[in-house]
Amino acid sequence: MTRKLRLIKGASRRGTLVYGMRIVEQGAVSAVEDARITTADGSRGRVTMHLIEGTRDQIRRQLMQSIDAFFELLDEQ
Repeated sequence: MTRKLRLIKGASRRGTLVYGMRIVEQGAVSAVEDARITTADGSRGRVTMHLIEGTRDQIRRQLMQSIDAFFELLDEQ
């Protein structure tokens, strides 16, 4: 049974973050392409996939910066 979202005045908007990641050996990736998403209403969109290379600590640091930047941009809208 599908439930429809209802906005309540003053309530925060809710959403879904689609994020995928995989660590492979540095230099092993030849291309990163857009992922596709289909919503419940049948519309289609793209999810940009990102590539971060480095040590585990470097990757973690860059990922956290990317997530912070994502929410800063979202807050500006």
